[in-house]
Amino acid sequence: MSRKKSKPPETEREPSEGWESLAEDGPSLPENPELEEALREAAAAVDAHQTVADASPAGDEPGEPDAELPEAVAAQLKATEDRLLRLQADFENFRRRATKERTESNQYGHQNLVKDLLATVDNLERATDHARQSEGGDLDGLLQGVELVQRELLAALTKHGVVRIEAEGQLFDPAVHEAMAQVPDDSVAANTVIEEMQTGYRLRDRLLRPARVIVSTAVAPESPKDDEAEQPEEAAGEAD
Repeated sequence: MSRKKSKPPETEREPSEGWESLAEDGPSLPENPELEEALREAAAAVDAHQTVADASPAGDEPGEPDAELPEAVAAQLKATEDRLLRLQADFENFRRRATKERTESNQYGHQNLVKDLLATVDNLERATDHARQSEGGDLDGLLQGVELVQRELLAALTKHGVVRIEAEGQLFDPAVHEAMAQVPDDSVAANTVIEEMQTGYRLRDRLLRPARVIVSTAVAPESPKDDEAEQPEEAAGEAD
C-alpha cells in the first residue's frame, strides 16, 4: 500500500503592515518620485511631532508656559497686580470726588453773587416801601432810591467780572454789536453807532449778550437829474 506523501506544513506568513503590505501583497504601483518625496516629508513630520511630545513633561500641554515661574518673576507680577489695584481704587475715588464737586458747583457756584445781590434787593424793598407810604408824592425820593439800587447792582456785577460793552460813538463791531437799523447821517463817519437801544454785557472775555444799536450810513449825494428837473420848474415860476 503506497503511502501518500504528506505536504510540508506551510509556514504562516505574518501579515505585513503599512506600505510594505501593499508592496508585497497588493498590486505593484509604478514608481512616482513625487509620491515618494511626499511620503518622506510626512514621515519626517510625524517623527518630529513624536520627538516634541516625548520631550514635553508629563501632564503639560505643548505650547503652555511652565507652571512654576521663577521667584523674581512671581514677585514682580504680584507687585504689578497690587499697583494696578491701587491705581484702580485711586481712580474710583477721584471719579466720585469730581462728581461731587461738579454737583456742588452747579448748585452753589453762584453763591457769592447771590450774597452780593441781597443788599440790592434790600434797598429796592426800602424804595418801594417809601413810595407806598408817600402815596406817590415823593417822586424825587423814589427816583433816588431806584438809582441807588441800580448803582449797587452794577457794582455787584462788576465785582464778579461782568463788564458793560461800550457802544454809542464807537465803530460798529459785529463781535459785540447787533445792528437793528441803519440811518443816513453825515455828522459822523459811516458805520458808527449813533444810538444804543439795549446795553450789552460781557463776562470777562466771554460775551453774554451783544449791544443792540443803530448804525450810521453815508448820505447819498443828489443826482444831477434831480437838479435839472428843478430848474425848469423855477423858470416856469419866474415867467408867471
